[in-house]
Amino acid sequence: MATLHRMDVGLRALHLLEGQRMAQRLFGHVIATEVIKPGRSEEEVDNRIALIAREVFGVRAGRVSRRFVRSWPNTVVGGPWPERVIGAQDLVVLDFESLLAPYETGFARTVALGDGLVYRRLVHDLTAVATGARDAFRADESITGGELYAKVCSVAARAGRSLDAWHCGRLTGTAPAAHAEATRPEAFIGPDNDQPLRRTLKEGWRAHWILQIRLAGEHRGQAAVHTELLDLD
Repeated sequence: MATLHRMDVGLRALHLLEGQRMAQRLFGHVIATEVIKPGRSEEEVDNRIALIAREVFGVRAGRVSRRFVRSWPNTVVGGPWPERVIGAQDLVVLDFESLLAPYETGFARTVALGDGLVYRRLVHDLTAVATGARDAFRADESITGGELYAKVCSVAARAGRSLDAWHCGRLTGTAPAAHAEATRPEAFIGPDNDQPLRRTLKEGWRAHWILQIRLAGEHRGQAAVHTELLDLD
């Protein structure tokens, strides 16, 4: 196997960061311009986001896999999701996975509309769990995927929450997986990954990770999602 040049490795990291920064700017623009409004359908918001992505950021969304916005109860894992009109007191997930496919990364945030305390607490706890995950990763240079997964579960439990997925992250460039049986454990931040997250892959690339926290809501069919690069910022 040919040895990768240090510049190649550095350029890949910059490529991942550029994808995340574009997603952060897009999310900020969507929130600032109040694209997500009660009474708008998910499809209408999808189309508005696609237009902003193309006109403001020069990124074209693919129609087949595109689904940027999901509101309760479409926040659960899976699909296809039925079309839904966003309510005044609603939980809304914005997921830019399909936009970021060329960057091999992902970005998602969850927004609570209205003044309902249940959804606002869920989003608050989601942010706290994501912060705890990043802190645990930074605190241990040799942490394994299984160890980080256990720490994330512990942080969630202290908040009275549980994860709504069998893993809490994946290698960049790895497709999301709903079932552990269909995956390579070493490619996910899950209970069966006993390898250090900071490592060089067999292809010669430095491993870079996407943190993906799915936190279960208080009622069946609710989930809040936080996705971003874990080891690059």
